[in-house]
Amino acid sequence: MMDLKGKKAFIAGVGDDQGYAWAIAKALAEAGATILIGTWTPMVNIFTQSWKLGKFDESRLLSDGSLMEYAKLYALDAAFDTPDDVPQEIKDNKRYQEASHYTISEVAAKIAEDFGNIDIVVHCLANGPEVKKPLLETSRKGYLAAVSASAYSFVSMLKHFGPIINPGGSTVSLTYLASEKAVPGYGGGMSSAKAALESDTRTLAWEAGRKWGIRVNTISAGPLRSRAARAIGTIDSMIEYSKANAPLIKEMMAEEVGNAAAFLLSNRRASAITGVTLYVDNGMHAMGMAMDSSSLQTQKRN
Repeated sequence: MMDLKGKKAFIAGVGDDQGYAWAIAKALAEAGATILIGTWTPMVNIFTQSWKLGKFDESRLLSDGSLMEYAKLYALDAAFDTPDDVPQEIKDNKRYQEASHYTISEVAAKIAEDFGNIDIVVHCLANGPEVKKPLLETSRKGYLAAVSASAYSFVSMLKHFGPIINPGGSTVSLTYLASEKAVPGYGGGMSSAKAALESDTRTLAWEAGRKWGIRVNTISAGPLRSRAARAIGTIDSMIEYSKANAPLIKEMMAEEVGNAAAFLLSNRRASAITGVTLYVDNGMHAMGMAMDSSSLQTQKRN
């Protein structure tokens, strides 16, 4: 079993108990880490109320019979680096007026104030306002928004959290195969954002490794029917395609990515691994042919 006792981990992007962010938090908690959560500012009240009402209790159950806990939750909007970046209409939004210190730099400063240095940062943040649009129909604003929220946010997080991550610490982000293969339906600049995230992982591994002695990796995860993924609109088709064509004929399980992340984030088990894109996708990345193609069926009949 992974041993992360005494380690403090900040997981950005936990909004419910369905997605990969939750699975990673749970895997780290299972390994003994202290869990700090970053939740998108407009979702903080919904998440905390659901937690208090016990809606997540079944999902919180750990192998020893206890329930996963978090030490503190921070409102986070990773579209903004500093308070000066927040436009007035956001500041005036009632879902933001109840919160404070939700920009990346402020959250890093608050965590340092509350807990001192930490050991792990997990980036599970992605948003493409025009994700349902083909790339050719994506506006400049939509494209830049996707890259900002899904890729640059990781650069900014590492910039601001790096100084408070202990030497030997590590970071993990989440990417997807559309970064390197055409995936129709995954539009709005999201494929571009994931490609940028993977490229940045390699560059940041060099820079953060030399500057702070920390490791930087990303996980290319297969499709999961999470709340966030359902916004794509084609998630069910993506899952069925993977089941039909990947080497392993099954749906992805969130805990599979959680366990892989826990491994990468362990300085005992993965101390020499950095700058890596680790595929946890039932092997879909290895395929160059669609085995359920009608053309193959025609050849078999002939």
